Amino acid sequence: MKTTFSGWRYLWKSEDIRRKLIVTLALLALYRIAANVPAPGVDQAILALFRESSGGSGTFIDFLNLLSGGTVSNFSLLSMGVYPYITAQIILQLLIPIIPALQRKMEEDPREARRWQEKWTYYLAVPMAALSAIGQIGLFNSLSNQYVGQPILQFGFTPELWLGSLTVLVSMTAGTMFAIWLGELISEYGIRGQGLSLIIFAGIVSQLPGNLAALFSDASTRWFMLIFTLVVIVLTVFAIVYVQQGRRNVPVMYPGRRMGNRMSMPVKGTLPLMVNLSGMIPLIFASAILQFPAVLSGFLTQWFPESEGLKNFAISMTNFFSGTGTNNWGYWTLYFFMVVIFTFFYTSVLFDQQNYGENLKKVGATIPGVHTGAPTQKYLSTVQRRITLPGALFLGIVAAMPFLLNLLLGVFNMQSSGGQAGLFLVSSSGLLIVVGVVRDTFMNIDAELKLHGYQDSLLVR
Repeated sequence: MKTTFSGWRYLWKSEDIRRKLIVTLALLALYRIAANVPAPGVDQAILALFRESSGGSGTFIDFLNLLSGGTVSNFSLLSMGVYPYITAQIILQLLIPIIPALQRKMEEDPREARRWQEKWTYYLAVPMAALSAIGQIGLFNSLSNQYVGQPILQFGFTPELWLGSLTVLVSMTAGTMFAIWLGELISEYGIRGQGLSLIIFAGIVSQLPGNLAALFSDASTRWFMLIFTLVVIVLTVFAIVYVQQGRRNVPVMYPGRRMGNRMSMPVKGTLPLMVNLSGMIPLIFASAILQFPAVLSGFLTQWFPESEGLKNFAISMTNFFSGTGTNNWGYWTLYFFMVVIFTFFYTSVLFDQQNYGENLKKVGATIPGVHTGAPTQKYLSTVQRRITLPGALFLGIVAAMPFLLNLLLGVFNMQSSGGQAGLFLVSSSGLLIVVGVVRDTFMNIDAELKLHGYQDSLLVR
């Protein structure tokens, strides 16, 4: 039996690969430096009080802080990270099957359609970043007014505040576009195709030291929590790898090739369908949708400050939809179902864009017992929906992991603190991103090594 090992011991010897690794690390370091630059006009004293208050450890805020690499809690210029760009990508992907002209463009010239989609993703990312900045400022000011009594940032478009508010808005939007630009530089000059993923990865990993320090802050539970957290991380990584690698291999018969006057026999093959085709997107998009009511309630308190009833309603909405507290079972139940539903929806959109029925028909391939064309697409869509169910439930469990772990800790008469809740987030949602990015990055580096001829073979008897 012949087993092939990639030449990872030659990793630093290849000048081209070494240059790409150095460029990637340098750009990631630049991103982490820029992530510590605060937005203009932020009251650092109020922000510090907000972080120390009970409202500052809301689970949704922790989730945003995790994905942004701590920039949300510092109210940095890069607080929104690259997520407006991802949101713009999702919106355009959802519009393609809805608008016939876009669908025809994708079918007639996929390469030109992808270029068009990339261009408009950048255009759409700018207003999405501005709207996200307004929403984030409104959410934080609403929670800060509730728990501290003062807003973190004086924001509004009144005659006294409009210039400062416009400055903050332009600065935070520029910060998001700067992060996207760094990601594109990494994809072009560093590790190919991994720029935005590595930006998110660097932010998540940067939170680990602080979370570990918070874990050891309580001397009475530090060893129990350490063992408990390690067990959770190991089991979660195993589950993530198992589900991410899950495939349903559909048998496909490819036509034989003509070799001179002879025709070769048909070739048996398989079409692998992924259990989790949508990746991390449903968690991000579901959390963005659930953020909207909290943001809207923050605006209501600013627009109608004299209405006491409306103010109380807005506060209750903010507390519920910001996920404040890991015992907010209503929020977590809604989050679970939102993730499951959106996983099915987004998977359906992505799968329909592949158009396997027509593509298999063009090359003459058939699925045994299924007619070509539309019947093949319908059959594959049915199979994809069935295997998506365990993937959707898995993502829902990952989303609700902090709540479930808090319930489990209650059995041992322990409750998670803010830092421990953040560590649980790393062990679930964050790990899903980390494992996926590490896997894809290793595969890209491995392909680069093979492309440059750095590959060893070992004969095992």
